[in-house]
Amino acid sequence: MNLHQFRFVQEAVRRNLNLTETAKALYTSQPGISKAILELEEELGVDIFARHGKRLRRVTEPGQLVLKSIETIMREVANLKRIGEEYSKQDAGTLSIATTHTQARYFLPQRVTELRRRFPKVQLVLHQGMPEQVARMLLDDVADVGIATEALAAHEDLLSLPCYEWQHVMVVPVGHPLAGVERPTIEQLAAVPLVLYHPTMTGRTRIDQAFARARLKPFVSLEGIDSDVIMTYVRAGMGVGIVTELAAQAETLGTELVARPLGHLFGSNTTRVAFKRGAYLRHFVFAFAELLSERLSAPLIQRAMSGDADARDYDL
Repeated sequence: MNLHQFRFVQEAVRRNLNLTETAKALYTSQPGISKAILELEEELGVDIFARHGKRLRRVTEPGQLVLKSIETIMREVANLKRIGEEYSKQDAGTLSIATTHTQARYFLPQRVTELRRRFPKVQLVLHQGMPEQVARMLLDDVADVGIATEALAAHEDLLSLPCYEWQHVMVVPVGHPLAGVERPTIEQLAAVPLVLYHPTMTGRTRIDQAFARARLKPFVSLEGIDSDVIMTYVRAGMGVGIVTELAAQAETLGTELVARPLGHLFGSNTTRVAFKRGAYLRHFVFAFAELLSERLSAPLIQRAMSGDADARDYDL
């Protein structure tokens, strides 16, 4: 057996058992992939895939176990490569960050700039997506670190640690009736059109839960995936916006909008930093984590990766 066979099996599963797409992704031939997988099955003495003719239909029960072992092997191979890069290029390499638009736009610039100052030879790659896409990029080894509020804690193969807490704020035009209200009520918000984040993003779940507890059904005039879009449509008169406090700074509000805190209605949210369990983290990844939050030190992350840290160690 060899690494090529393992890659073929792994990619076939990623491509929903479509060998044509698998061959395209790996720049090889479909017959070559089929032959390599059959040879691996023959060597192992089990069928990894159930077939109908030449088509792969599903992963068998023993195939599920084989796939887990292959994932472990391929992860360790990637770790070996990173170790080699770590010691051959002490302060060089690539740091791939997966995050949402809000984090990339408002939270990361200062921290990324500081990392660049400390490690000028490190190439930074920033991937933006929905929270579940951020998690998937970590699981697929596209990214080294992920930053989001939702989704990351839901995956057992990811280690996610709390980074910082934040609350929602209401943004309205200066002349809006709610502009003079310091502590808006849930009833006042339910009585006006709202411009909100997409239901899977930026703490939207807490907003929906608060309205449900009050037995109120708000009218959502528009949903967006980033704060800039929400505030643009608030300025256009689409309704009252609810955004993260990180986005509602003086330079983004300008002279047209005012912000009012809504923590008393929706509570606080926690943005998390995540790594793929078992991944080898280079020293500048640890440095970046500590720039995100002083409590995210290399020793803490290493203990958490090994499973030795107490849950209280993670508390903000």
